[in-house]
Amino acid sequence: MVLKDSYGRPLLNLRIAVTSECNLNCSYCHREGEEKTDRNAEREMTVEEIVRIARIASELGASRVKLTGGEPLMRKGIVEIVEGIASMPHIAEVSMTTNGTRLDSFAKELHARGLKRVNVNLPTLDREAYHKLTGGFVEEPLRGIKTAVKVGFSPVKINMLVLKGVNESDVQEMIKFAMETGTFLQLIELERINLSNEYYSTYHTSLEKYEARLKQEATSVETRRYMQNRRIYCLSDVKVEVVRPKDNSEFCMHCTRLRVTSNGKLKPCLMRNSNVVDALTPMRNGATDQELAELFKLANQKRQPYVEN
Repeated sequence: MVLKDSYGRPLLNLRIAVTSECNLNCSYCHREGEEKTDRNAEREMTVEEIVRIARIASELGASRVKLTGGEPLMRKGIVEIVEGIASMPHIAEVSMTTNGTRLDSFAKELHARGLKRVNVNLPTLDREAYHKLTGGFVEEPLRGIKTAVKVGFSPVKINMLVLKGVNESDVQEMIKFAMETGTFLQLIELERINLSNEYYSTYHTSLEKYEARLKQEATSVETRRYMQNRRIYCLSDVKVEVVRPKDNSEFCMHCTRLRVTSNGKLKPCLMRNSNVVDALTPMRNGATDQELAELFKLANQKRQPYVEN
C-alpha cells in the first residue's frame, strides 16, 4: 500500500531531522523549515522513537528515508538509527544530508551499517569563503567527501547552494571538482525559509542562467520523476542536478515527501508550519502503531502544493 494525497501524489520518501544541533553556523541555514521555538533538546526524539516512526512510515509505503538535522553526525546514536532503519524489510534506501565535517570519521561504519548514499553541503572550495559562510574549515568536508567515495557510497552528492555575489563564480570549479572526485553535483537555489527578507534579497540568484548553459553542454538530460521532476544534466564526465523550487510548479506538484522534525512533528511541507501534526506527544502517551499510522494518514492529507501568499 502506498498513501496518496488529495492531489494524487504518492508518499514515497521520509525526511527525518534526527537533531537540531549543529557544529557550524551557516548564515543561510533553513533548519529544514523547523521553527526556532520548536528547538528544544528535551523534546528531541530518542533513537527508538525515530526508528519506530520510520517503521510505521515504511509500512505505509515510504521506502526511502533521508536523515538530516541540524547536523546528523552530531546526534548520539546515529549509527544505531541508521542500522535500525536500514534493516527494515520495506526500506529500499537510507541516505543522509550532512555538512561533512565529521564524515571522515563516520563514513566506514555508517556504510557498513546500511547507509547507501550521502549529500554533503559544500558552498565553496575556497578556505576563506567557506569559513566566512559557515564558521568551519573546508578541509574537513573535503576529507569526508573523499573518504565517502573510497568506502563505497554511491552516489556521493555535493550540495552547492548558489549565493549572489558570494560563490557564483565557483560553479565551474565545483563541476570540475565533482568530475575529479567521482561525485555528483547539485546546484541549489536559495529559498526564503527561516531567512530575513533582507538576507534573501541580498543573496538570492536564479539558477536559470546555469541551467541554460548546462542544457547546451549536456550529452543527455534525465528527469527524476519522483523527486519533483528535477533535471539532471549529463556532461561528458559528470552529472549536475539543478534544484529550483522557486516559481517552479513542477517542484511541488511532483513532491513525494513527508518530513519529521527533530521534536517529532510530521511536517507535510518545507515551506509552512501551519499544518504540522504532532506525533511525539501521542507516542509518549502510549499511542499504538495503528494510532500513529492514522496520524501519518492525517499529515499526508495535509500535503498540498505550496502557494506563496
